[in-house]
Amino acid sequence: MFVTNLKKIFISITMLALFTSCEDGMHDDHDHDGHTDADGLVLESNGTEVYKELEGEVSVSNISLAAGETLELSVHFLDHEGNEIEHDDDDEDDDGGLTFTISDSSIISAEAEVHDDDADSDHGHHELAFELTGLSAGTTTFTVALMHEGHADYTSLDISVTVE
Repeated sequence: MFVTNLKKIFISITMLALFTSCEDGMHDDHDHDGHTDADGLVLESNGTEVYKELEGEVSVSNISLAAGETLELSVHFLDHEGNEIEHDDDDEDDDGGLTFTISDSSIISAEAEVHDDDADSDHGHHELAFELTGLSAGTTTFTVALMHEGHADYTSLDISVTVE
């Protein structure tokens, strides 16, 4: 009897964990808890696409800059069809935003920015952007992660950068 009850408790806890996880597959691209279910991203500089990945495939990878140069990049997360997912950030205290992991931080640095697309809007939509700065000549990689409540909702593949 004790073992049967223990099994029922274990199954109940397991089911609860499955149905409440961020990656349970049972929510839209952007659900009401602020999680983003992205399948890719696009990086743009002055409206020009310089990097694109979708469902693990990179179709554009053209990031290069000179040492001392700073490149401002906007980030657009994509759904499984390649459509942009609007990023709402109504709660500034949710540990949200972009983080970076750089393979060789002596070659590049990255610093996140948040720009209001419409300062008069009540919708809380912000353009996600960052500055990539060339520090010294070489080639390195970095990843971009979209953070939410202490974990990454999406992490990019390694993105290659050449600094001349």
